[in-house]
Amino acid sequence: MLSPAGRRAAALVLAACVAVTVALALAFAHQRRAGRLDAAVDARIRSGLGRHPGALHLLASLGGLAWVTVLTAALVLACLATRRWRGAVLAGVAVPAAMALTEFVLKPLVGRTIHGYASFPSGHATAMFALAATATVLLAGPLRPRLPGAVRLLLILGAVLIAAAVPAAMVALGYHYFTDTVAGTAIGVGVVLLTALLIDRARPAATAAPGAATAGTAAPRAGRLA
Repeated sequence: MLSPAGRRAAALVLAACVAVTVALALAFAHQRRAGRLDAAVDARIRSGLGRHPGALHLLASLGGLAWVTVLTAALVLACLATRRWRGAVLAGVAVPAAMALTEFVLKPLVGRTIHGYASFPSGHATAMFALAATATVLLAGPLRPRLPGAVRLLLILGAVLIAAAVPAAMVALGYHYFTDTVAGTAIGVGVVLLTALLIDRARPAATAAPGAATAGTAAPRAGRLA
């Protein structure tokens, strides 16, 4: 899934994701109102985006369970169709695992609420950034598809922009605090990177049977969008 350099970078990003999540969880555990940072950032987001409720609700719906399931299935099927077995495992495991961690472990454990509903971390941010991180690994890793680098870069940027727009809409609609979405982003990205690292540890890219020769040829360029 990842080149040697990519695995080192992924481990550092994963550590940062864990640190951010833990720090925010400790800071906002069992709180029922916005902190100073949230109050400032939330007000700016709502004033800037609040005049477009229709677009906000449309964006928010993309992070719902139905659309996330469809998008995850699409990633899995695309990987299966191109015989990228480990990519299919990554998408099929990491996205649901990130969502389960947020909804069934961290939300009850942290206990932060908004309007009486558990809010930390944001499930929408978790799901969308898990999808964006999965797409990034698939498009930028050593076994990336044979597409021009500019096309892959545009696809990655598009995935990240959509992933950021959905939690921004949730904040603008008053469903989450800003820091809820930061934690959700960290969890989504972190779980995907952890899953990719575990997949590589279980079956290193050098030993993969399908496409081993082409993977070896691409190794000097691994980790770059070239």
